[in-house]
Amino acid sequence: MAAADLNRTQERKANTSNGGMMLLLTLLVLIALIYFTVELIRNENAVGGVGTIALAFLFVLQLCGFYSLQPNEGAAITLFGNYKGTDRQPGLRWVLPWYTKKKISLRVRNVTGEKLKVNDKRGNPIEIAAVVVWRVTDTAQALFDVDAYQTFVDIQIETAVREIASHFAYDHAEHEEPTLRTDADQVSSLLREKLQERVSVAGVVIDETKLSHLAYAPEIAGAMLRRQQAEAVLAARRYIVQGAVQMVEHALEQLSERDIVKLDDERRAAMVSNLLVVLCGDRDAQPVVNAGSLYQ
Repeated sequence: MAAADLNRTQERKANTSNGGMMLLLTLLVLIALIYFTVELIRNENAVGGVGTIALAFLFVLQLCGFYSLQPNEGAAITLFGNYKGTDRQPGLRWVLPWYTKKKISLRVRNVTGEKLKVNDKRGNPIEIAAVVVWRVTDTAQALFDVDAYQTFVDIQIETAVREIASHFAYDHAEHEEPTLRTDADQVSSLLREKLQERVSVAGVVIDETKLSHLAYAPEIAGAMLRRQQAEAVLAARRYIVQGAVQMVEHALEQLSERDIVKLDDERRAAMVSNLLVVLCGDRDAQPVVNAGSLYQ
């Protein structure tokens, strides 16, 4: 890791000039060039010829040094392969024409990843995709430390999403562990951290990550849907039974406190059974008139 850090290129400010001032100087050179050309035609002397050639050469050099930058755009300046700095000043700029200028966008970029088929922590095949917002902060690292930094970021996004998916279960995790479906914010935060570690070598900062797609793979989607439906039914039943028990308990307490009827253990058990059947049943209860006694 130490050797890799030593080989990293660090961005620094380039020594460039204001294009407006150089444009004014170029116009002055152009006026002088026209004047010497006219004098050369009139007099046809050697001195005028040398001056005209020199001014023409200077004029071409000045023209070749102009370039422009948009807001949130940079230009890496190199000389015969050596990095000399980055110019981030927007507007008309000028640098010596034998310097090479390579522009790079510093704007925020939005990448929607493709749907990936991976296995979650429990081994279930799932489909997952993420949206990543990123931008270049170090132009030198982006251009010179990695090959094709945009492709590099896209590949790292796919790798990080696969890694994160294997750390979480899609749903129904054990011991109240976070899951992909119910803890999207925590998953997104961890994805951002892992992805930032991977792309820092390219001078890129990850601003935000969000899961854009999450679903079971088609081959198990039907089975998982039936499982979710069964668990929902069981949860509803559990809630109904809990409420029914509380209502029966409250009813027996009220009967005893108001001394409405005396119930022995057998009659109390029969009443509890009837009330639970009525309260927990899926259909409306059908009343039955009992003309005899409970003991006959």
